[in-house]
Amino acid sequence: MDKNKGIFSLVGFLLAGIGFISIVLSLIGAELSFLTWLDSLGRLVAFLIKIVMILLGIVIVYLAQSDFKGEESIIE
Repeated sequence: MDKNKGIFSLVGFLLAGIGFISIVLSLIGAELSFLTWLDSLGRLVAFLIKIVMILLGIVIVYLAQSDFKGEESIIE
């Protein structure tokens, strides 16, 4: 996992960034060209998918940056 930490962090940041940028752009009436298919599903569904993209990106970055080796089991 340590060698893939940077890749997972990059994917998480890209996912969260694209979701955030697409929400901001939709407020001014623009959209990213590769996400135009989302609006065909409906405005609410597209908005919820963008929110999920942001949350999933944050979770991926958090998990990629966490060090689980340093945690010890309480139950022995």
